[in-house]
Amino acid sequence: MIDRLVQWPAKPPSANVIHMKLKGTIRRNDLEGGHWTIETERGERYQLVGELAACKDGMKAEVEGKIEKGMMGIGMTGPSFTVEKLTAL
Repeated sequence: MIDRLVQWPAKPPSANVIHMKLKGTIRRNDLEGGHWTIETERGERYQLVGELAACKDGMKAEVEGKIEKGMMGIGMTGPSFTVEKLTAL
């Protein structure tokens, strides 16, 4: 009986997670049922996941959260960014 699955080679969880803040414009994308993205001031695009009830298309915002390396959402519009805090600017 397998007690648990282990990724090999094993890496500490923090090696796969990057915490960051992003500033940019929130956009609604209707592809595949709809999802939210942020386009940063530097032209980078991230797909947003998490608590997004305050999002509005076109709003300027700063989001705090994390990216898990290798994680991609169904919208395939950029890396998935898990929002922990959203502030309208």
